[in-house]
Amino acid sequence: MLDTSTLVSAALRVGSTPHQALALALSTGEVCVSVSTLAELDAVLMRPKFDAYQLRDVRRAFLAMVRKHATLVLVSADDEAKAVPVCRDPKDNQFLALMLACGADVLVSSDADLLALHPWQGLPVLSPQAFLTVGAIPAPNT
Repeated sequence: MLDTSTLVSAALRVGSTPHQALALALSTGEVCVSVSTLAELDAVLMRPKFDAYQLRDVRRAFLAMVRKHATLVLVSADDEAKAVPVCRDPKDNQFLALMLACGADVLVSSDADLLALHPWQGLPVLSPQAFLTVGAIPAPNT
């Protein structure tokens, strides 16, 4: 899984470390999203402040690519309740619940609040650079 901050960076800077991490995740594993994480990505990616970095149509195409290639996972209230310890930024708890719901092997994040949780419930929370260094989906508990 990749969080919103990583996906936004990947969309805005083709060839960047987050973009490379997304390409690696898509080629070596399954990228999972939920309704709420997709909605957040859409809202953030379409902010006018990003018009200076990437055309709106290019950002829409990126979002369509994510929707096409990612697996949509239902996140239940039970998944949300099991997402402990929680993140110090409550809006990031959606990624923890999604990790549980999809049985994720790793969360790739550029968000300091999520990275501070590494490892979370025995699962790695890695920066895009660390994920690239590992070279593929890491084994659990690494």
